[in-house]
Amino acid sequence: MSRMTPPRQSLMAKRLAVPVLALGLALGLSACATRPDPADAEAVAEFNANNDPLEPLNRGAYFVHDGIDTLVLRPAAEIYRVFLPPELRTAIRNVLANLRTPVILVNDLLQGDTQRAATTMGRFLVNTTVGIGGVFDRATEFGLLGHTEDFGQTLAVWGAPEGPYLFIPVLGPSNPRDLVGTGVDTAFHPLTWAGNSGETLEAITITRTALTALDTRESLIETVEQVRTGSLDPYATIRSAYRQRRVVEIRNQGGAPAAARGTGFGAGTGVPQQGRPGAPTPQR
Repeated sequence: MSRMTPPRQSLMAKRLAVPVLALGLALGLSACATRPDPADAEAVAEFNANNDPLEPLNRGAYFVHDGIDTLVLRPAAEIYRVFLPPELRTAIRNVLANLRTPVILVNDLLQGDTQRAATTMGRFLVNTTVGIGGVFDRATEFGLLGHTEDFGQTLAVWGAPEGPYLFIPVLGPSNPRDLVGTGVDTAFHPLTWAGNSGETLEAITITRTALTALDTRESLIETVEQVRTGSLDPYATIRSAYRQRRVVEIRNQGGAPAAARGTGFGAGTGVPQQGRPGAPTPQR
């Protein structure tokens, strides 16, 4: 196996920088978090249930994210929806999901789930060939239903604690375990190893990231608006929905189709998309 070239090393370092810096900051701040009075049993129970010792900082980050979403992310997603017909958006979503299939496969194997790994491998082979590079999800038509896995889930299966809840502008809801998972999944992604030059690889990666962000946000337009207008506390709703969704995914309950939710980008809110299987009902 050839060594990673300097351009690839540089690009990987850039892609790992955000989760690593956010993780270090979160761990440092969590040690300084204000905890409720131990004598107040109700406050302690709520504190533990929310797992959000950095709530004031997280709410500030959510406020920043909401502003970015209002000014940039949602308008871009609406333009994306207007100018790209549904068939083309579906094809893009399918290709993005197919590109991420090797990441899912590695995590299936790391979790010792050979049956799901075989399904993932079958999906990749079918969609890459018969599905013309993943443009069409032929694997589902053949009964090979998709699911999503990531290294954050793998760490959970191995017994690693999730750590405190975090909200990171643009990236969305997360926790230290999932931030580590994001970094490792970056190393697994085939585009990390593709391309003959740093410029080509970086251009491909930026394009994939932008398309994934647009696809994710476009699919959440109605859901996010419903949370904003119908929830007394959108921040708490998103936090609850994210934590419930991660439990469902870690336990492999009601796996969602890979083409629908397997793009692997947190640029939305973590709120399950309406009509997608395997999504728990958000609660405040």
